[in-house]
Amino acid sequence: MDQSTRRLTVAQALVRFLSAQYTERDGVRHRLIAGTWGIFGHGNVAGIGQALLEAGEQAMPFHQGRNEQAMVHAAVGYARQSGRLSAQAVTTSIGPGATNLVTGAALATINRLPVLLLPGDYFATRSADPLLQQLEHPVEADLSVNDTLRPVSRYFDRITRPEALVPSALAAMRVLADPAETGAVTLALPQDVQAEAYDWPEEFFAERVWRVRRPAPDPVELAEAARAIRGAERPLIVAGGGVHHSEAETALRELVDATGIPVASTQAGKGSLRHDHPADLGGIGHTGTAVSDDLARTADLVIGVGTRYTDFTTASTTLFRNAGVRFVNLNITAFDAHKLAARPLVADARAGLEALAEALAGHRVDAAYEAEYRLGKERWEQVVADAFRADDENAVPTQTQVLGALDAVVGDADVVINAAGSLPGDLHKLWRARSPRQYHLEYGYSCMGYEIPAGIGVQQAAPGTPVWSLVGDGTYLMMPTEIVTAVQESLPVNLVLIQNHGYASIGGLSQSVGGERFGTAYRYRAADGTFSGAPLPVDLAANAASLGMDVIRAKTVRELRDALAAARASDRPTCVYVETDPAPSAPPAQAWWDVPVAEVASREAAVDARTTYDAQAAERRRHL
Repeated sequence: MDQSTRRLTVAQALVRFLSAQYTERDGVRHRLIAGTWGIFGHGNVAGIGQALLEAGEQAMPFHQGRNEQAMVHAAVGYARQSGRLSAQAVTTSIGPGATNLVTGAALATINRLPVLLLPGDYFATRSADPLLQQLEHPVEADLSVNDTLRPVSRYFDRITRPEALVPSALAAMRVLADPAETGAVTLALPQDVQAEAYDWPEEFFAERVWRVRRPAPDPVELAEAARAIRGAERPLIVAGGGVHHSEAETALRELVDATGIPVASTQAGKGSLRHDHPADLGGIGHTGTAVSDDLARTADLVIGVGTRYTDFTTASTTLFRNAGVRFVNLNITAFDAHKLAARPLVADARAGLEALAEALAGHRVDAAYEAEYRLGKERWEQVVADAFRADDENAVPTQTQVLGALDAVVGDADVVINAAGSLPGDLHKLWRARSPRQYHLEYGYSCMGYEIPAGIGVQQAAPGTPVWSLVGDGTYLMMPTEIVTAVQESLPVNLVLIQNHGYASIGGLSQSVGGERFGTAYRYRAADGTFSGAPLPVDLAANAASLGMDVIRAKTVRELRDALAAARASDRPTCVYVETDPAPSAPPAQAWWDVPVAEVASREAAVDARTTYDAQAAERRRHL
């Protein structure tokens, strides 16, 4: 064993260690930490900043960000496009730079996507307390603002001594590479420790491969699952994000082709089957299709594959109404596999689906059931066509016509990114996913501001891929900062900026729950104190142009289609700006979502909304 050492600072040692870490799955190797995003301040400039400079771009590529939260979003977009096999690190200073990481960390952990966070921290030696930006606590001297990252991190450590880095760095890599444990990982780095030298064992810097396992299902669990499926008359597969993370799309298609079991998809799982596959029913739940939700209400067996079963998927536990419905959950985490009192099948999605296909050899659902869901699919496809169609090419487009115009322009390899507002619902119901990576919706945290930086991350992970970041005006105003990064790095992210003068999605929700759209419009304050005056004269297209983007303004359906085609052909970051007809154009929700309504109120709208709420809430059930 090599007993030689190398004298480096803690920051230098960490960067060198990260540059030698790899994942491997199915015999294919990937760099685990492919680059580092950073904004420098006094808490990391002389430590991690100096170490990155000394290591050089080949050892650790550096990406300059404009907002710490946005840097995490970019890293998450990169990790998702990379199938969770490669990730990025994010370094910040202490204080607000560190706390700006919290939202991004929550997003990563909730969506089970790996990102390494390296925030600066206060002096471990306490030689200069209080520091600039230090939070002093009268009875917890070891507390820092970085502790806000503990509940949103899958692993957290504060490196207060150089030698503590060795076990902590190894533990961090284990979590990042573990498909059942992954999420945000935080190593808080006191700024004095970052710059402290230590004699590191050479073994610490040796190339290390973290194998991403594909655990096979337990034989007893597999037999029980197969028995349940064979005994079901109306089985339905709910495909979640785990299908994509495991690259299990082919295994899913082969199982479906053999058995005829239909597939409905969560936001994270959409695209598990290509949209034109006869068994693909589209989205499920509150934002799902009519055919998916109708089948879900009558299904006697629901087979969840890689899904967390959020309230949008279960329609707040009102969707699966068959009195005898039971669940089989194939998931790599036992935590998710046991949800809804299911028969668990704890395994990698691809390994589990392949095993199920073998165990179900010769089994197929009744032909009448296949005919029923195929007819429902045909009917919904006509709904999609009607929503996308524009009878007047010179009219102001509706939001669904914007999606129709984009649908006509994209190719199979294009990636469409969205996270918040009314677009996720429209996309889940209507988008025709052509490939596994095309539909990139962040709906675990539904974080406004995700789309633009995530587009950058996707382009870094898949250079040359046409990327479309779809944002409304509310989301754009949250975080347009990384437009500058896209321009700086010459990444041709396409931004589709939809102006509808307010929080349109939450405005509609507000109206439905008795809130009367209070505080949701972007308008001048009127004489009565409400925001009901004229729309604000905000020119978001000019703003995007001022940040360096090429901007194409489209006023009609025809101009929009031409603008989207021009953007796709461009090799520069391009914004297509369009003001839409505010009239609702998407099909209504096909299932409920539980947003509690005021139990007592003096305003008629809220009283009426509560009556509707009580009727819907009565349909909730516990699956035991």
